[in-house]
Amino acid sequence: MPGNQLTTNSQVLCPHGGQAILLTANTGVLAENAPVLLESDVHLVAGCPFTVGLKYSPCVRIEWSAGSSQVTVNGTGTLVQSSIGQCINAEGTPQGVAMIVNTQLKAVAQ
Repeated sequence: MPGNQLTTNSQVLCPHGGQAILLTANTGVLAENAPVLLESDVHLVAGCPFTVGLKYSPCVRIEWSAGSSQVTVNGTGTLVQSSIGQCINAEGTPQGVAMIVNTQLKAVAQ
């Protein structure tokens, strides 16, 4: 699906409001002067308050799929607004899909 590309300046939250720390292995491709994120990037999550019953079970990382099939960096698809970020706790259990709050507005990929 086409969509605006995600960069290190984008904002991504876990479904419980934790903030993704957007770092990338990409150092060469920029959009609006910020590195474009890659489908292979794993992003840490800070501040997730999620609990299951009385057990604290915060989202600790986001793993991505559905990156761009036509725009790649060294063979890896870039993240776009329609990409799917699976939020995962420390035990490896999926806890929901990440919310992409904002992206850069100039570079679009499919």
